[in-house]
Amino acid sequence: MSANIDEFDVVIIDTGCANLSSVRFAFERLGAKVLVTDDKASIKAAKRVVLPGVGSAGAAMASLTEKALVELIQGLTQPVLGVCLGMQMLTLLSKERGGQALDCQCLGIIPTEIDELDRQALKAEGLPLPHMGWNQLTFSNPSQVHPLFAGVPASSYVYFVHSYRAPLSDYTLAQCRYGEDFSAAIGKDNFMGVQFHPEKSAAVGAQILGNFLKMQ
Repeated sequence: MSANIDEFDVVIIDTGCANLSSVRFAFERLGAKVLVTDDKASIKAAKRVVLPGVGSAGAAMASLTEKALVELIQGLTQPVLGVCLGMQMLTLLSKERGGQALDCQCLGIIPTEIDELDRQALKAEGLPLPHMGWNQLTFSNPSQVHPLFAGVPASSYVYFVHSYRAPLSDYTLAQCRYGEDFSAAIGKDNFMGVQFHPEKSAAVGAQILGNFLKMQ
């Protein structure tokens, strides 16, 4: 292991995706020490792990498979945060085929599935696809929000860029409405995921990332 992993507050898995730097800088603005790596020993020993992602589920899962990281991620016991596509990869499968004939099998950690936002509902409300821009978070039980959202007021705005989503389920931590209600965040045990971009969500996003940095 080239780096002393104990020196770092968070390890970001190097999936080769385009939003690695912006996620890293968002944590560094909070004073966190960040390591971006695909080294398996460093990821396994990290205090906290972030799985970022943009693009198609198929390409992202292919990258994790090529790097032999799938089983490693599935076995992590520290706090893990999936961001945008990273959240979607935590689920069972994605209907975002990326030009392939079959659905994309994902990490299978959180038992829900990813499908496209409801085109008919969007058309009925005159909304474009993708869902791009600021939208509001809501919590089904504002008095018992997940620790990831501690101090985040109900109806706070965060920044989205996506066409696919997780439906509402028992694993929904926060939700949003865009033609339909969908999961803005999901979680199970030590794994959490946010569909929006906290690194682009101003003070609210910083609060969420700061909350993650407090988790052990």
